[in-house]
Amino acid sequence: MAKLIAYPLSVLYYLLFGCTLIFFDGIQRICYFIFGFKAHRASIIVLNFLLLRCLNIMGTRFVFECPFRLEKNQSYIFVANHQSTYDIPPLIWYLRKCYPRFVGKKELGKGIPSISFNLRNGGAVLIDRKNPKQALQNIKAFGAKLSQTNSSTLIFPEGRRSNSAKPKPFRLGGLKQLVDVMPDAKLVGITINNSWKLSRYGYFPMGAGAKIKLKVHTPVDCPSDNTMATLELLEKTITDDVIS
Repeated sequence: MAKLIAYPLSVLYYLLFGCTLIFFDGIQRICYFIFGFKAHRASIIVLNFLLLRCLNIMGTRFVFECPFRLEKNQSYIFVANHQSTYDIPPLIWYLRKCYPRFVGKKELGKGIPSISFNLRNGGAVLIDRKNPKQALQNIKAFGAKLSQTNSSTLIFPEGRRSNSAKPKPFRLGGLKQLVDVMPDAKLVGITINNSWKLSRYGYFPMGAGAKIKLKVHTPVDCPSDNTMATLELLEKTITDDVIS
């Protein structure tokens, strides 16, 4: 019965989702080219708020657990597991005060209304996963730039979506590059649960009634030595809270 109900809800969701992306593709361009970065940033925050409302059509609920206050002027390296495409809108919305820039794959940089424009012009780094050496160099340069502007970033070290409750092993090379060039940043783990349920049947129909939980773990200082040991512990902290 739940899957049957999901079909008409999915049609409505995709209609509103698509219209929202197309509309904000134009809004972003106006903000970026006429009013500048701050206006563009504001348009992205509003866009992702509306994308969450689109997901509410599917009965999706969001729970954000953060036991501490995120400081606006503190640089953070947010590290999260990656269950589905739908991890990103709640992360952008709930972390909007820090406005982290993303590490993403280069394929996302073209062809997707709103999303591609933001990734190309909003300060993200797009890497070629088929060229790991160049990808690490790009991430290092990206982190150095963020360090100069006291900005934050968000990375999914699994590299690919797990599409299930079982996390993939973290690839820590790119994260280590960020830590090395962002010594004043705080490392913050985020555990994402249940977003995979939105694509439990594939992309049509959408899964209905998912309760997506985002748990933010206590920040730790970027290590000056024994970096890999710290990152492995961070991976364990994140994955131990994944609901299997």
